[in-house]
Amino acid sequence: MKALYTAEALATGEGRDGHGRTSDGKVDVDLATPTEMGGSGNGTNPEQLFAVGYAACYHSALRLVAGQAKANVDDSTVGSRVSIGKDNEGGFQLAVELEVTLPHLDKAEAQALADKAHKVCPYSNATRGNIDVTITVTDD
Repeated sequence: MKALYTAEALATGEGRDGHGRTSDGKVDVDLATPTEMGGSGNGTNPEQLFAVGYAACYHSALRLVAGQAKANVDDSTVGSRVSIGKDNEGGFQLAVELEVTLPHLDKAEAQALADKAHKVCPYSNATRGNIDVTITVTDD
């Protein structure tokens, strides 16, 4: 792969209860384990950061394939839910749900574009075969 861009970040402190910062300082956050996992919840967490990243990346891929198809993607949105849970081997795993809204397209066209975006999106390509990713096209 020929890299087009490389993001660089450093995590310090206690991991989930530490601090994260990108090398350019544009992301500079306190991290905290969610209350649902026994933490304070007084900061963001890796799942939230992953959810924002995946939603934004997938939305870009969706807009790319829609543009190629000359489809109207005005007012489009992509919501994401990233869940973490224990796996069967004593570790943890993620699951992702993406919710796609393309209000100016019929359901079949929207679904076709959502499926195509899933093949283009770098996050989808990185997670394919590793975690469950569910994509739902809504009518809203």
